[in-house]
Amino acid sequence: MGRVTAPNQALPVPPADLPGTLGALRAAGHRYQTVKQELRHNLLARMRSGEDRFPGIVGYDDSVLPEVERALLAGHDMVLLGERGQGKTRLIRSLVALLDEWTPVLPGSVLNEHPLHPLTPASRALVAEAGDDLPVGWLHRSMRYGEKLATPDTSVGDLIGDVDPIRLAQGRTLGDPETIHFGLVPRTNRGIFAVNELPDLAERIQVALLNVLEERDIQVRGYQLRLPLDLFLVASANPEDYTNRGRIITPLKDRFGAEVRTHYPVDLELELALIRQEADLVAEVPEHVLEVLARFARAVRESSSVDPRSGVSARFAIAAAETVAAAALRRAGLLAGAAPADGDATVRPEAPVARVGDAVSVTSTLRGKVEFESGEEGRETEILAHLLRTATAETFRARLAGLDLSGFTALVAEGAVIETGELVASAELLRQVGTVPGLAKALDRLGLGDAPTPEQAAAGVEFVLEGLHLTRRLGKDVTESGRTVYGGRS
Repeated sequence: MGRVTAPNQALPVPPADLPGTLGALRAAGHRYQTVKQELRHNLLARMRSGEDRFPGIVGYDDSVLPEVERALLAGHDMVLLGERGQGKTRLIRSLVALLDEWTPVLPGSVLNEHPLHPLTPASRALVAEAGDDLPVGWLHRSMRYGEKLATPDTSVGDLIGDVDPIRLAQGRTLGDPETIHFGLVPRTNRGIFAVNELPDLAERIQVALLNVLEERDIQVRGYQLRLPLDLFLVASANPEDYTNRGRIITPLKDRFGAEVRTHYPVDLELELALIRQEADLVAEVPEHVLEVLARFARAVRESSSVDPRSGVSARFAIAAAETVAAAALRRAGLLAGAAPADGDATVRPEAPVARVGDAVSVTSTLRGKVEFESGEEGRETEILAHLLRTATAETFRARLAGLDLSGFTALVAEGAVIETGELVASAELLRQVGTVPGLAKALDRLGLGDAPTPEQAAAGVEFVLEGLHLTRRLGKDVTESGRTVYGGRS
């Protein structure tokens, strides 16, 4: 795609106090800067003020971002190399915020030419003729970003441009730049252009970018246009040994000034921070459930049954959190529909709060996001279920280690059972448990506070029961109707 804007977003309107003519622009003391000078200047200004340089980027503060900043300060085009779901595109798009909010342009110029630095013969003639009375337009930084997903059918015309036969038929000569229909790269002149999944671009198409990166000019069908393009070019790529769909040709790789390696969140807290920031949750998901999902994603990533070259995207944990929230919302909706018509009007409806049991559905719905080793065919769901149980047990130990939970095991010591499940209401679960010694401390350890709602308390109780089962202190069975029954020794 070309410039990226939100759907149906109104284009920003320039402030009324910006200069409207070339003479007023000069009188205001405006100085021409290249894109790379502009990025360097604004990055340094943010560094000095302590302002966040890359809002929304999680987990890269001490690793990736310093390398990106060095590349920007050096004026180097760069390629971000890493597995899927590591936020490469998000990082690239965040660079737009380092451009000036408004920049002057020649109105109607498809190349976003600067009034003090026109490129084409026609623009130079226009500036010379109109002088200080030349009207000046203003371009918002959101319109100075171009992006193209590299696909096998991408052509040189898409990226660079092609000769327009209609303009030739109108009498223009082949040597006239006005005969060229410019592609995405020159149309992003004086901005940032990104190529996603660069190795997927055919090698003969990659060659077309060589001059853009080094000589800063373009060639169209053998006609060389001496247009000094002003661009910051950045690309993303997955590891070549995994994709096997192509490679970055050596001359092009050599022209990028910096290669920056990205990575997945290095610790649990960063994984959790990413889920909290990115997940669009339709119901409340308690912290201990989010922690289970974060540990689950990390366990899948580290599993010997999963292809390590493919990676496990951060989108896996985000989608897992959204799925668990949706399961809680579904339960609340179904329980409301199952309530008797003549029921007690004082009974409050079930609020949607996720429980650890809701995570079971994730193992089947998200297995397509994981690439397993070839010898694990047919065992995908089983492997994910085992890793989910492991993540739950680790969270249980981390959250409730050292706490006396004998009150829960005493509940079933005499052969009684506790039933829970996807469609078991919170009130029903709490009624079965009653008053349990140690429950308040357990809920507090789980971050549910001193006065949790019934749904939050039920989420805490179910987590404790599952944790006791996984640590072999409580038995568990699943009925034909899908309900989970805890009772007896494991």
